[in-house]
Amino acid sequence: QVLLAESGGGLVQAGGSLRLTCAASRSILYINAMRWYRQPPGKQREFVAAITSGGTTNYADSVKGRFTISRDNAKNTVYLQMSSLKSEDTAVYYCWAFNSWGQGTQVTVSS
Repeated sequence: QVLLAESGGGLVQAGGSLRLTCAASRSILYINAMRWYRQPPGKQREFVAAITSGGTTNYADSVKGRFTISRDNAKNTVYLQMSSLKSEDTAVYYCWAFNSWGQGTQVTVSS
């Protein structure tokens, strides 16, 4: 099991950028899949992005070209760089790894 803690959320204007951080409680070197999900207000949680231990990435169509997922195994951290933010990106963003979820971080994009 691994404990995950997200940070970096906040209020940003449309077109702006934010970088979310997911810090793991132990080494992620051998954790293959690490993912970001989000839950918009009144909607179900949805997949946003994933990265493997080898650096292969995958994105939801809605964020392709705007979001970038990366990982720093030495710091046990996964990042989500979000650019060109839209109001529809407003959600609680969650980190997932090894069947564990973080507590989430709120991202609000004002139009």
